[in-house]
Amino acid sequence: MEVRGNIHSFETFGLVDGPGVRFVVFVQGCPMRCQFCHNPDTWSTRVNQVFNAQEVFDKAIRYRPYWKDDGGITVSGGEPLLQIDFVTELFKLCKSNGVNTCLDTAGGPFSKESKFFEKFKILMKYTDLIMLDIKEINNKRHEIITGMKNDHILEMAKTMDEMGKKIWIRHVLVPERSDYDEDLIKLREFISTVKNVEKIEVLPYHTLGRHKWDNLGIEYKLEGIEPPTEERVRNADKILQGSIRDKI
Repeated sequence: MEVRGNIHSFETFGLVDGPGVRFVVFVQGCPMRCQFCHNPDTWSTRVNQVFNAQEVFDKAIRYRPYWKDDGGITVSGGEPLLQIDFVTELFKLCKSNGVNTCLDTAGGPFSKESKFFEKFKILMKYTDLIMLDIKEINNKRHEIITGMKNDHILEMAKTMDEMGKKIWIRHVLVPERSDYDEDLIKLREFISTVKNVEKIEVLPYHTLGRHKWDNLGIEYKLEGIEPPTEERVRNADKILQGSIRDKI
């Protein structure tokens, strides 16, 4: 049976979705309900646009001249691991054609359960880089922010590290939700144990996607919370970048 992907949208010249210039595939569907999500329209798993892996690859490869040495294809979302079979097929095509692959994930569907984990191990064979969002290191706060605990997400980070995969960590900084020095220090301590982390990005919370919540009729849980100050962003960056220095 042909594997087909449920796709939300494409971005032809992504500059913040991995190294270099990227063709970004945004898949439809996500198990998390992050309070700061700027794309809540990707949550639903209802069918949007359907493509097979070859069709998506053919769309992307037209832009190869712009990628140069370090660009390539990134699958983001939504949550790519909800469509692990499709992503694997796409990344197989990429690697057979010498295209760099990046998986942008929050790890929500990850499990060591045998059926999923066997598929995950295959996907990792064709994945050059994983961009992993760690929303909050504190489990209780993580559940408030996303509707999900984080134990399996941290386990995923350790598992990818054991596999020798290159990892970038992203942390969205939200006042009153994920901007606590004690948690940032704990996150730094965790990242220090993951030897293959090459980069850490602090992403300041913004309200650019606020209107989408209204359009979808979803209650916005961060009403009245402003983006973090430059000082708090610098503070978080200073703390978390220390986890890279700790490994030197």
